[in-house]
Amino acid sequence: MTTHTPTTPTKSKRLSLQGMLTAFVVTVTFLLISILTWNSWNARTTTLNETKTATANMARALAQHGEDTIGGIDNVLVGLVETLEQNPWDSEHLDRMNMFMRQRVADLPLLHGLFVYDDKGRWIVNSQEVLRTEFNNSDREYFIFHRDHADRGPHVGPPVRSRSTGDWIITVSRRLEHPDGSFSGVVLATISMQYFRSYYESFDIGKSGAIFLATQNGTLLVRRPFDEKLIGSDVSKGSIFQHYSKHGPSGTAILVSKIDQVERISSYRRLDHYPVLISVALSTEEVLTGWREETIRYVSASVVLIVLLWIMGLRLIHQITIRERAQAELRIARDDLERMNGELAALALLDGLTGLANRRRFDAALDEEYVRAMRNRTPLALVMLDVDHFKKYNDRYGHPQGDECLRLVSRVLKKLQSRTGDLVARYGGEEFAILLPGTDIDGATVVAERTRAAIQELNIEHAENPGSIVTISAGVTSIVPVRSLAGNSAQDLVRTADQALYQAKESGRNRVCTLVSTVSDT
Repeated sequence: MTTHTPTTPTKSKRLSLQGMLTAFVVTVTFLLISILTWNSWNARTTTLNETKTATANMARALAQHGEDTIGGIDNVLVGLVETLEQNPWDSEHLDRMNMFMRQRVADLPLLHGLFVYDDKGRWIVNSQEVLRTEFNNSDREYFIFHRDHADRGPHVGPPVRSRSTGDWIITVSRRLEHPDGSFSGVVLATISMQYFRSYYESFDIGKSGAIFLATQNGTLLVRRPFDEKLIGSDVSKGSIFQHYSKHGPSGTAILVSKIDQVERISSYRRLDHYPVLISVALSTEEVLTGWREETIRYVSASVVLIVLLWIMGLRLIHQITIRERAQAELRIARDDLERMNGELAALALLDGLTGLANRRRFDAALDEEYVRAMRNRTPLALVMLDVDHFKKYNDRYGHPQGDECLRLVSRVLKKLQSRTGDLVARYGGEEFAILLPGTDIDGATVVAERTRAAIQELNIEHAENPGSIVTISAGVTSIVPVRSLAGNSAQDLVRTADQALYQAKESGRNRVCTLVSTVSDT
């Protein structure tokens, strides 16, 4: 007698259907993420390109405005030069010149004044009602330039304060000559800086945008946002002029300003006929604000869609694999156990008081980053810092308050940690360490100084410390590790940073000291 066993779907068929459903959900998820990423990146690129075009057009318009402004005034100077060189400087003629100058200043609101000086810098005639002969302008840059150069073209000088009104002005001048070609004086037009400031304020460049006008040699004439301390400063070493020296009279690039460290999309243009450079820049952060908001909306919608897709897919898979629930629950329990073990392992690497990485985590990270820096030949920096006179703090306020002080300091260190690759650890007691991969000595010093200032700004009372508030001292070092016959190791970095910290303490505390560690090649 033959017995027939009822047929049931085989395990391989169930796994095949489960595999197809899983592959479908994963594929759709991957496609959604890929499309979202591509669209987001493409939108970002488009936004930046459109902004580059807009800033380039704005720079062109501002350059044309500057050309027209200086050109119109220069035309007046050309006429004055011709008249003065062809006519005697007698009282009758100078009276007519005074009336003419006053009329030109009245007709051109941007024109602050017109002046004529002789070869000694004495005031001969100007656009004012009363000629003030007590002044002498032989010490002015434009006078010295024309006296020492035979160039008959216009000269745009650095901004100065008017001796007659005290206002900030921009000077445009030309040389006067005797019939034999020798120097006979200077004819000068002054432009009110307020004219350019008002004009530049009319442009919508956001809160962090910038516009500046400078001479070709890098002397700043006027800048928005306006800062009187910057007037006349040398910006030739700035990012705009560096780009200008390499790429020619006009260009657009994403640059970081050396004045305020803001990254901007900058366009510049040199005036065609005058040695002046105009630049307009929009903050990259502000330009991309709309793109970020739109990307967040798309990401949120996509996340909801992906979650729904996975819920539906998992439900179908669950129906197919219901008979394997026990095994699935066992796998879940195993995963939970692994997760908890992972969390326990992570907690073992944290300092219980501050929540920062502990000494064990720091030592492991230091060795790992040291090897990576040696392999990639990149810098590795370390900041060691501790709380000044912390023992005295504990003695005066008690250990519970001392612990709270360390927690407050730790919160500042966490808040200032800006890169995922950096590590902030409690090294021991009141001492902390900041490990900075890919950072040179200057960058690490900036981090240390920012940290010192931020902790000082907490204004935590410390009567036993100079200044009566809690402060820190910090030692900074950075190296590019290489293999060395001397047997250098990651601990050399710690020793050097500790030496720099010791110098900071010995130098009076509440300061940052740097010490460079060197390693020799084999």
